[in-house]
Amino acid sequence: MATVCIRAWVYGLVQGVGFRYSTMNEAKARGLKGYARNLDDGSVEVMAYGEAREVDALLDWLKAGGPRSARVDKVLAEPYHPQQEPQGFTTR
Repeated sequence: MATVCIRAWVYGLVQGVGFRYSTMNEAKARGLKGYARNLDDGSVEVMAYGEAREVDALLDWLKAGGPRSARVDKVLAEPYHPQQEPQGFTTR
């Protein structure tokens, strides 16, 4: 299986609604590593590393709106090449 890594930026009502923790739970359930962190502009950055099919599924989940408490207006994503493999999935 191919291992891939992406960084995604999620815009909308995504801070203060449990978005990072829901993303972490979704990612862990898919066996992914990486992080979800709040950015100063009100968006959330997500880095996901793992099996291509599972990374794509997480990205689809983000684009579909994530948790019910959130409102996702836009998701931008790009391939990412981390210096080293992440350990687990964290929130920052």
